[in-house]
Amino acid sequence: MKILIVGAGLSGAVLGRSLAEDGHQITVIDSRPHVAGNCHTERCPETGVMVHVYGPHIFHTDDAEVWDFVNRYARFMPYRNRVKSMAGGMVYALPINLHTINQFFGKAMRPEEARAFIEEFEADRSIRDPQSFEEQALRLVGRGLYDAFLRGYTEKQWGCAPDTLPASILKRLPVRFDYDDNYFAHRFQGIPAEGYTEMVEAILDHPMIDVHLNTPYAPHHAMRAEHMVWSGPLDGFFDYRLGRLGYRTLDFERFTADGDWQGCAVMNYPDRDVPWTRVTEHKHFAPWEVHERTVCYREFSRACGAEDIPYYPIRLVEEKALLKAYEALAARTEGVTFVGRLGTYRYLDMDVTIREALDATAKITARRAA
Repeated sequence: MKILIVGAGLSGAVLGRSLAEDGHQITVIDSRPHVAGNCHTERCPETGVMVHVYGPHIFHTDDAEVWDFVNRYARFMPYRNRVKSMAGGMVYALPINLHTINQFFGKAMRPEEARAFIEEFEADRSIRDPQSFEEQALRLVGRGLYDAFLRGYTEKQWGCAPDTLPASILKRLPVRFDYDDNYFAHRFQGIPAEGYTEMVEAILDHPMIDVHLNTPYAPHHAMRAEHMVWSGPLDGFFDYRLGRLGYRTLDFERFTADGDWQGCAVMNYPDRDVPWTRVTEHKHFAPWEVHERTVCYREFSRACGAEDIPYYPIRLVEEKALLKAYEALAARTEGVTFVGRLGTYRYLDMDVTIREALDATAKITARRAA
């Protein structure tokens, strides 16, 4: 088949490579001047630091097949995401763990002592079936830890009160009663030595793949294609005829400095009177490199406008109802496969994005045969 893929991010690149290896002729277009989507990395000409242009990405997975796939195209270096949090003028370790708990309460408890302390003196045991983010937090860790580390950060990140967000958001965040401060618990964790953009370029490097950058999608692009893969916004494919799905976007305040600015890759700022959510220092995402200068980003979250880059799908009640309507339209659209974070309106980790792209290859081929 002649297949058009809209979007040269992870979904489009992986699907393009898999379909090309199956003998299909692939055309990939992307409106940006680079591949890799929001995973795009590039060297800062001023400092030499490898910068995660749209915010940091750490690859983590338990899927051995996905791990083997990405290692075909890049040399991954071991990396552990150890986040810090500046709360009330003190620096703590995240995720909330035994060290965080002992430091916050000024104690030296063992794991079972800390678990019993939180349950007896902090957790709100009157909450039996948490429905919101706030209820889940109060039941899990209590008012003190919630107010210090979760409430303000959540308000800034999502732009709404935590009692309006679903409890499932917090269920993805770990709370540990040991001293493990590795944010992720997956078997395989790392970052490509030369960045994600070089990796995606290698994935797309195939004689059956033709890539066109700086090329926004227009209907004429699909005229010669026998099938289309759409990794752009789901509502955008239908020209927003039912309305726009809600997203949060990010603004970055970039600055450089001599030496080491904050001593870690990610510092959260959960205090409500600090306008940014976190500061990322990019040279710490490549600890195998040495640089005399440094590049940092202050991150600010806000509602996503029509011309902004969508980052996080909101998926509250109104968005879920609109999503169902768009999913119904997509199901009735022949010859198009919707994939990825934007094409399915879900927050997806990179490994899940790749897994779904690999699985979609077989579905496209089977649909064509049928």
